[in-house]
Amino acid sequence: MWLVDYARTAFSRSRPTQPERDVFGEIRGDALLAELLMKFFDGRLADKGIERKDMGEVSIGVAAGVLENWTYGGRIPLFLAGFPFEVPSFFIDRQCGSAGSGMHVGIMEIMTGQIKTALATGFEHMTRVRGKGTDPNISSANKKSIFYRPELDLQTTFNMLQTAQKLYEEEVPTFTKEDLDKFGVRSHNLAVKSHEDGFFKGEIIPIEGHAPGNVEEKMIIDRDMNARKSTLEAVSQLRRISQPFFLEKNGGKEGYVKREGTEEGVITAGNSSPLNAGATAAVLMEAEEAKKRGIEPLARIVSIGWAGVDPTVMGRGPVPATQKALQYANLSAEDIDYWEINEAFCIVALNCMDKFNLPEEKVNVMGGSTAIGHPLGSTMIRLTGTVARILKEKKAKYGIANACVGGGQGVATIIENLDA
Repeated sequence: MWLVDYARTAFSRSRPTQPERDVFGEIRGDALLAELLMKFFDGRLADKGIERKDMGEVSIGVAAGVLENWTYGGRIPLFLAGFPFEVPSFFIDRQCGSAGSGMHVGIMEIMTGQIKTALATGFEHMTRVRGKGTDPNISSANKKSIFYRPELDLQTTFNMLQTAQKLYEEEVPTFTKEDLDKFGVRSHNLAVKSHEDGFFKGEIIPIEGHAPGNVEEKMIIDRDMNARKSTLEAVSQLRRISQPFFLEKNGGKEGYVKREGTEEGVITAGNSSPLNAGATAAVLMEAEEAKKRGIEPLARIVSIGWAGVDPTVMGRGPVPATQKALQYANLSAEDIDYWEINEAFCIVALNCMDKFNLPEEKVNVMGGSTAIGHPLGSTMIRLTGTVARILKEKKAKYGIANACVGGGQGVATIIENLDA
């Protein structure tokens, strides 16, 4: 089972209240994906002899599949991108793991012999569709409801900032706010350098957008719009946007204030991912089919994993998901050369690194989602494709991509560079 190619758009900086400042603000999310697919298939994939009609399955991952992001079972982006009607598709929502789970379905369909080739995709547009068109059932918080669950804190569950804050407090004294801020600074500076060195040119397909703040001025968007050179001094001064829990096991409010020097939380824009728009795509193919067609692999898919965790600390999700993937592959964390751990929040990556005893030089070495961006439903393909390209560049063997998932889950994919 091979990952034979991967591409994405650049990730814009979403501005829900100021859409003109988002360079993709005039483009729908499904159209952004469709443009990516058109350029991907008509350019790079055509050079490899891969056509739209070859796809035995197409998955579309979106975290907020409502309003204009409703894909009609994955069909609308395919209609826009010129796919034959005979190519089937489906929409999948596993929040931040959506694109990854779509990829996992394609992997299993190929492994069971149902198809030879699959296209996994994802998109999100957090300027145009964010927090709209949903009506979650909150009966589990109603003491009079038959669905009441006293152990479930929905207020925290639906607030990602608070899930990150709670994970931080539960891990005290392992991390400090300075640790989070330093990791955020590292992410930005590595991403800026990676762009300057041209690394991301190998995965970003340029798309026409507009200049920030001027929808009339068209421009080609070929780099991630959030990454910027950063310093710890500047990041440490950013406004705190989470509220503390004052956990009793850590001494309550008094213990928190003594330790942190404030009654405020630790999560800021400098140690968490921004809101973004972007799209990703990856082609999977049975190894023998690829060999027959003379197609070289980007990576071999080794193993996949997913897991559920307490939704109020959803940032724990990558750990059990990765443990499952490692166990299935008969590998250990020490066997993995490079990791792409989604930085929805820096605390998530730091916690995963702590649990697997990972050195920084193995993790998010081209920068992470704090800087690159995190268009929710599309991110897991970005992580997998990026780590595959890192393995090629570094001549390393094994890589892992993993992510936490809103609602309390985790997803993970292990890949191998066959040239190592």
